[in-house]
This record gives sequence, C-alpha cells and structure tokens, in this order.
Amino acid sequence: MRRTPTLLTIASLLVVLSLGLSACSMGPGASPSPAAADRPVKLKFAALRILDSLPVYAAQQRGYFQQHGVEVEIVPVNSAPERDQLIAAGQVDGMINEVLSSILSNKDQTQIQVVRFARAATATSPLFRILTSAQSGIKSVAELKGVEVGISNATVIEYLNERLLKAEGLTAEEIKTIAVPSLSDRLSLLNSGQLKAGVLPDPLASLAMAQGAIDVLDDTRHPEYSYSTISFRKAVIDEHPEAVRGFLAAIEEAVNEINRDGSQFKTLLGEQNVIPQPLMESFVVPGFVTAGVPSEEQYADVLAWAREKGLLDTDVPYSETVNPSFLPE
Repeated sequence: MRRTPTLLTIASLLVVLSLGLSACSMGPGASPSPAAADRPVKLKFAALRILDSLPVYAAQQRGYFQQHGVEVEIVPVNSAPERDQLIAAGQVDGMINEVLSSILSNKDQTQIQVVRFARAATATSPLFRILTSAQSGIKSVAELKGVEVGISNATVIEYLNERLLKAEGLTAEEIKTIAVPSLSDRLSLLNSGQLKAGVLPDPLASLAMAQGAIDVLDDTRHPEYSYSTISFRKAVIDEHPEAVRGFLAAIEEAVNEINRDGSQFKTLLGEQNVIPQPLMESFVVPGFVTAGVPSEEQYADVLAWAREKGLLDTDVPYSETVNPSFLPE
C-alpha cells in the first residue's frame, strides 16, 4: 500500500533541494552577488615616510579614494629595500619609487609600470641637497673635487649626485662617494663631521641645515634629473584598471588641495613622522607636480646611467615601463 509522505519528509526534501541549488549557484563561472560586485577594489599601497607620500595620506584623510570608488590601505615602510620586497612578493600593489627602481624590476620582464609623477624638483623646491658638514669648511661645488660624498649605492641618490656634480663641472674622476645606506646615519655622521659631505632629501636636509650643515648644491639648479614616481604592479594594472584610474583621480584632488594651501597638512605630516618635530613651525609644505609622467628623455638618461654602472645589460623600453593612460584628463 502506497504511503502518503509526511510533512517532515517533505520538509527534509525541500532543505536538500535548497542546499543543492545554493551549491550550484556558487560553482565555477558563477556571477558574484550584487553586494560583492559593488564592493570597491582594495589596493595596498606602500608609503615611505617621506614628503612625496603626502598626497596619498591627504587623499585618504579627505575621503577622496572612497569618492572615486577605490579602497586604499596605506602600508608604511621604512626603506626602499623593504618596499621593493613587498612589491616583489605581491604583498602590496603600488608604491612611491623612482624610474631607476622600475627599470631594474623590469630587466627580465615587465613587473612594474610608472603611472604618474609623485613629486618633482622645481626651481624653488628641492627634493635632494648635497650638503657639507660645518666642520669640513667646504662651501662650494669646486671644493668637492676628490671629497667622498655619502650616498646609497645603485639608487636614485647615486644617480642624482653624479648628474648634479657633472652638470656643475666636475669630472667622473673628481667625483668620489662613500656608501652610507641609512639616511639617519648619514645625517648623524654629517652633523658630527665624520662625513664631510652627503646627499639628503628634504625635509631631513632642512633639519641638517638647521643643525649647521651647508647646502652646497641642490636639484633646483637641475630639476630635470630629480623626481619620484607612483608605480603599480603590472598584474594589478591589468586586473583592476579602473581602480588605478580612481586612485590617480583621488591623488589629483589631493595635489590640488595641497597646492591651494599646503599649511593645512602640516599636522598630518607630523602625525606620519615626515616632518621632524624641530621643523614643525618653520617648514613650508612645497607644491606638488600635477598629472604627468617622466619624459622619454628623462627615462633614457636613467637607463643609460644604469647600463653604464653595470646594473643591467639590456634595454628596457620606455613604453613597457611608463604608462600614462590612467592620468586624469
């Protein structure tokens, strides 16, 4: 005799059917839920505690990233090697670096692309200064002939030191350097007189000058050599182009606000340990470069220098390393 299904049996069958349908909906190729589709892409951005990072901090503080549909996690880093390691491991998506760093990353295959200037020297606002200690008695570029200048090897600082001194008339044989990788060590040795000369970025250079160091030469005299960049991993650019575009749109808003009145961000710079406390009152926040990328001529000069120094033995095309297509119009 056929039995009539009980209510419990029917309920059980409905639960199984429901679970089966749910499993199918989550299978390969399934579309994300509307909530997941609307969720902004999250970008992890490595930021050194340098003045060049200010637009990133400002865009985060003012909510510009959110307004342009991207979520940004700022990952503080203490050195360029730490930053580069995080990028290579895919643990961060973007960074502030320099063309030399991107070229070296791309010597075997395209890993990094420059999408914007971060900061650039101008006729009134330096990024780097060649300083001499008060004890050295050196007050001119000519007096640096044969004097060891403290730098970090195979970096933009070594490149810039050589380009600036050559532009001022020194020959390759007259330019001498000594490796002092740590900026804090360079500052300390300069102040003590153990280092006669060294290259420092602002605002650390301004602190050294306040403590007696002499500005012998800075990049305001030859700004074409001195700039930093915003770069992203190529894999991130390919997968999330609109997020990169939104990031740069937010940066542009922040730069415009900084250029309108940089003093409103001095507290933020202090909170991020960018401006040394003794300079908080006197330091003037400089203007920032608006949307743009390094020129082919600037790129070619860095590439030629890297090859001359034996840092790479192949060409790395400009078109593969510099990508201006995400700049705001």
